[in-house]
Amino acid sequence: MPKPPVTPLSVLDLSPVSAGQTAGEALRSTIELAVSAEASGYSRYWLAEHHLNTGVAGSAPHILAGLVASATKSIRVGTAATLLGNYRALQIAESIGTLAAVFPNRIDLGFGRSGPPKSPSEPAPGFIAAAGNIPEPDPAVRLVDGLLVPAPRPIFGAVLPRKFRLQGELLGRVPGDTDNFESDVQDIIGFFTGDYRTKHGEEVTATPALGQSPRFWIHGSTAGPSARLAGKLGLPFGANYHVAPANVLDSVAEYRAHFKPSASLAEPHVIVSADVLVASDERRAGQLALGYAQWVHGIRSGHGAIPYPSPEDALELHLDAEAEDLIKDRLDTRFVGDPDQVSEGLRTLQRATGAQEVLVTTIAHDPADRENSYQLLAEAWGL
Repeated sequence: MPKPPVTPLSVLDLSPVSAGQTAGEALRSTIELAVSAEASGYSRYWLAEHHLNTGVAGSAPHILAGLVASATKSIRVGTAATLLGNYRALQIAESIGTLAAVFPNRIDLGFGRSGPPKSPSEPAPGFIAAAGNIPEPDPAVRLVDGLLVPAPRPIFGAVLPRKFRLQGELLGRVPGDTDNFESDVQDIIGFFTGDYRTKHGEEVTATPALGQSPRFWIHGSTAGPSARLAGKLGLPFGANYHVAPANVLDSVAEYRAHFKPSASLAEPHVIVSADVLVASDERRAGQLALGYAQWVHGIRSGHGAIPYPSPEDALELHLDAEAEDLIKDRLDTRFVGDPDQVSEGLRTLQRATGAQEVLVTTIAHDPADRENSYQLLAEAWGL
């Protein structure tokens, strides 16, 4: 009998900057990793968008996607996600249209909703509010079909850290601009299909976007506007387990509840993300995993990711009880171990969410260990 098809496995890369490494070296490591991921059989290579983080160099995903596509031959390349409020719709269409014209049938465009709150007392949407501003019916950890679903963690208080306010100012964000998310998504798609019209009814030709066909995705961390819009438009949905594990099942359910078939997608289609680190054995994986707590605390606390420390240096960087509690959900839901252990964990995640694809992100101090982690996982997964 023929073997059942292997669930597609893909890469999400933030281009982490390790301690002692330059941003240029981190970005070149991303390109090298993409080449290796393609050779290992990964389906997609997606770039994240982060700003004002000393420990993350992935702040210009459209440019980096072009570099990755140029260095590879067949793997799909895209963004997860392009944060719409940071750009004008036409800019995104022209940038991604350029890539789609040069690399046909290889480009993905992921839409993300993140930005400043309408008022200082309202948590921001998207990444910032991924684990906050949602009800807590039961603070206990749950096991759902074998998957650990932690309690929601509050991220910030009523006032956003200065870094995020500064980021918003520098990117020209205004309070409440995420209310435009649906119209921005529709406008961008319209530039590609030729359906875009100005408010006065004028047709616009957005060269080179017009006629190109990147695959559009919507990514979300909660059972909120992003999940509902993905369903309404009949687009595939990226469910965020690695940043907001408490909400992943609810967000997927919300997407499926609102799904309407479209010309491009007859049934709901989900890719679910996870943080992983694989090594030859569990002990070695545990050693390489050191430093993640300090790195992710910088992101979760709002101060920004630090350059990723070495395992040796991480032993000297202690977090207090309050800091550890803030990131407990991130640590508890990271898949760390040997290839079989991590593969089993990811299959549990896929089963519990019903996802059609799995997206993995791996952070390690040494780029060689990161590349090896992806290779070991690909072999164990059966790519």
